[in-house]
Amino acid sequence: MSAPPHETRRPHRVYQEGTDPDPRFTLANERTFLAWLRTAMALMAAGVGIEAVNTTTAMLHSPLVTGLAVLLLLGGVLISAVSFTRWATTEKALRTGRPLPPPRMGAFLGYGLAAIGVAVAVLLVLLAF
Repeated sequence: MSAPPHETRRPHRVYQEGTDPDPRFTLANERTFLAWLRTAMALMAAGVGIEAVNTTTAMLHSPLVTGLAVLLLLGGVLISAVSFTRWATTEKALRTGRPLPPPRMGAFLGYGLAAIGVAVAVLLVLLAF
């Protein structure tokens, strides 16, 4: 005799409640999770790239650029950590028929990237002179 589906699927805290929703909703939730992971990887790659250029150009090496690289890396780490929690919360809501959680990362990412864009523009102007 096999175990019930909710006992074999992980994480148990997600699958132990409710019933399976329409697979299209579950797959859409998974695609959103993967999109957040791609965004996190892009932010981390940008941070590494900026710092690589910063350290290889002795004339333009700047602690401000290093700070920007660290901000990008930390943003990527934060998004990758929070994205799984977001996936699990959404999946649980789909399984139990509750309202979907509000999108919290969107504002953080939108405003955060806007601030970083302004910082990059300012750095480019300051380092050009």
